[in-house]
Amino acid sequence: MKEYILSLDQGTTSSRAIIFNRKSEIHSMAQIEFKQIYPEPGWVEHDPYEILTTQIDAAKSAMEKGKIGPDSLAAIGITNQRETVVLWEKKTGKPVYNAIVWQCRRTATLCKELKQQGYEEEIKARTGLIIDPYFSGTKVLWLLRQIPGLLKKAEKGEICFGTIDTWLLYNLTHHHYTDPSNASRTLFLNIHTGSWDHEILDMLHIPPGILPEVRPSSGDFGKTAKEIFGKEIPVTGVAGDQQAALFGQGCFEPGSVKNTYGTGCFALVTTGKVPVMSKHNLLTTIAWDLGQGLEYAVEGSVFIAGALVQWLRDSLKIIDDAGETAKMAQSVNDTGGVYIVPAFVGLGAPYWDTDVRGTIFGLTRGSSRDHIVRAALESIAFQARDLILSMEQDTGTSIASFRVDGGASKNDFLMQFQADILGIPIERPSVFETTALGAAYLAGLSVGIWQNTDEISADWHCDRKYVPGMEDKVRIEKCRTWEKAVNAARSFI
Repeated sequence: MKEYILSLDQGTTSSRAIIFNRKSEIHSMAQIEFKQIYPEPGWVEHDPYEILTTQIDAAKSAMEKGKIGPDSLAAIGITNQRETVVLWEKKTGKPVYNAIVWQCRRTATLCKELKQQGYEEEIKARTGLIIDPYFSGTKVLWLLRQIPGLLKKAEKGEICFGTIDTWLLYNLTHHHYTDPSNASRTLFLNIHTGSWDHEILDMLHIPPGILPEVRPSSGDFGKTAKEIFGKEIPVTGVAGDQQAALFGQGCFEPGSVKNTYGTGCFALVTTGKVPVMSKHNLLTTIAWDLGQGLEYAVEGSVFIAGALVQWLRDSLKIIDDAGETAKMAQSVNDTGGVYIVPAFVGLGAPYWDTDVRGTIFGLTRGSSRDHIVRAALESIAFQARDLILSMEQDTGTSIASFRVDGGASKNDFLMQFQADILGIPIERPSVFETTALGAAYLAGLSVGIWQNTDEISADWHCDRKYVPGMEDKVRIEKCRTWEKAVNAARSFI
C-alpha cells in the first residue's frame, strides 16, 4: 500500500527531501547544501544544475534512509524558494544563465526605470505586488536585455521561463507547469483571474510563449521519468515555500497567521476567497488553489533573518553554530545598547528600500560578541513586528496569536523575545518542517491520503507556547529605539 508522500523542499541554501506518513509524521529526511554565488555586490546566483542534482540526490537519500522504495510513495509534493528565476532552451533543456535568486538586487535601476514610466500602480492593482528586484519579472527582463540574441529566441518560442518549481518539474516530468502561488510572485500573473496578464507582458515586452501553464496547487503535474527513481511517481502538489508553510500550519481560516523564520522572514495572513489589497506596503498574493478556486493571503517579507546568523558564523566568525546563539544571547541582560539593521540587500516590507544597507548602531568598548549576537536575534523579531503591525492595519483586526516555523523558530530566546516585543502569544508546532508538510498535504489531498482540510487541521499540535512577559514601558522603549535605528540606516545612503 502506498503509505507515504515525498516532499521536495528546495530552499535558498539547501535542497531537502522529507518523507511523511499518513499521520503527518516525518518518516525520514535528507538535506544537501549548495553553493551561493555572489558575482558582484548585491548579486546572488545559484547553479540550476546544482539545484536539480542536490534535490534528486536528497530525495534518493531520504528514500534510502527510510528504507522506502518508489512503490511505497503515493505522490510527490514540491515546494520551493520563490521568485528565483531560470531561463532555459526548450530544445536542449540547458539554462542560458545561472538562476538569479530572489535576494538579488541587480535590477534595482531597472525597477526605478519602470516606476518612472508610471507602471507601478497598474502592476500593483493587477498583481498585488510592487515593482522591486525581489520579484521574478524584472530578473527575466534583465536576462532578455543582457544576453545577446536571447529575446529573439524567446520570441520564436525557443526559451522556457520558470521559477524553481517549474525548473524542477520540467526536469522531473518534462512538463512546463507552475501553480498559482508561485505564478503570483512573478509580476506577470493577474491575481484576480489567475491567468497571465497580457497587458503587463506587453508593457514589459515579455514574450508570452516563455511562460509555463498554471495548474491548481493540488492536482496533476505529471509523473517523474522512470529513470530518476526507478518508477514513475505522480507529482500532485506544488506551492511556493511560504504558501506551503501557511498550508502546513493549518491556517485555512481568514485571519489566521503564520511567520516563517528561514533565510528571510515571511509572515502571511489568510484572507480567503477575496484578495485584500494592502495599503501598508505589504503584498497581496495567491495562497493556493485546491481545484475549487483561488484563495488569497496578505504577506510581509523580510529579506534577511536566518541569513544574519549565517553571516555571524561565516563572515564575522563570532559563532561556530547557530544553535549556540540562544545561550549567548541569554548570557547578557540586554544588547548593551547595540542595534543591528540587517539590510544586506535592502529592506523588504513595510519599507521596500532598495538602497539601504546593513548597519550596526550603539557600539562601545564594552560591546561583546554576546551583545552583537543578541542584537542580531532581536533584529529578526523587530522586523517581524513591523510586518505584524502592518497586517493588523490592512485587515482591520488585532492578531491575538500566531504560529511560527522555520529553522530559527527552534531558538527559544528569539521566540520568547518575539512574543515579548509583540505582546501576543506565539505557538510553535510539534512538526517543525511545515513548509515540506504543506507540500505533502497538497500532494496527499489530490491522491486521497488526506480527505479535506478539516482532517489536516486536526493533525496540527502545539509543541510550545511562548507567552509575553515584558513590561509595556520596556517594550515601547525598545521599539522606539529600533525605529530610530531603521530611520538612521535609511538616511545613510
